[in-house]
Amino acid sequence: MTDTKLDFGNIAGDIDIPDKQSSLTGKGRISGFKARIMSLSLSNVSAREWISKTREGIKPWGEFISTSKFKVPKSVKPVPGRVMKNIEHFQSNYMFVFLGLVVFCVLTSPMLLVAIAACLGACYIISLKNAEHKLRILGKELSVGQQYAVVGVCSFPLFWLAGAGSAVFWIIGASFFFIMLHASMYMTPDEQEAVELEMDEVV
Repeated sequence: MTDTKLDFGNIAGDIDIPDKQSSLTGKGRISGFKARIMSLSLSNVSAREWISKTREGIKPWGEFISTSKFKVPKSVKPVPGRVMKNIEHFQSNYMFVFLGLVVFCVLTSPMLLVAIAACLGACYIISLKNAEHKLRILGKELSVGQQYAVVGVCSFPLFWLAGAGSAVFWIIGASFFFIMLHASMYMTPDEQEAVELEMDEVV
């Protein structure tokens, strides 16, 4: 029977010790990426909640465009109260009318559509690049907000050439005209009851 002896003095080898700084940096990148995903998901959730609440507040469109409920006011005095009540009652309908005018204006302006697509494409590329590594310009690291600001500044001449200013004024003017016309001509429930009582008395 032979004795087996281990010679610890002859054991040699390289032991790789992980770099703490690199591991921490990797964790930081992962955590930052997760934070951006969580912020995007939270913003999407809040946007979906706002859209769902706005949709729930929509009154029937048949009621909104019912011609029998439109009447020219006899004087200017009841107009402010009528406008305030109708805006409060049909605020979701007016919001979708405004969004419809925005979509119509964008779709009928090819240059504006190209400018918006270019701006959104640049923002999407920024989000993809920042998921891998931070962008550096002249050795200085830029945050995501600063990069979006640069895209906004660079796209300003493109929007100016596309006539975005006139489009914005057209949308605001058309929305204001349509909403005020509808809200001032549409009778409130109290006025509708008064009209119905007058018709019953006449009959």
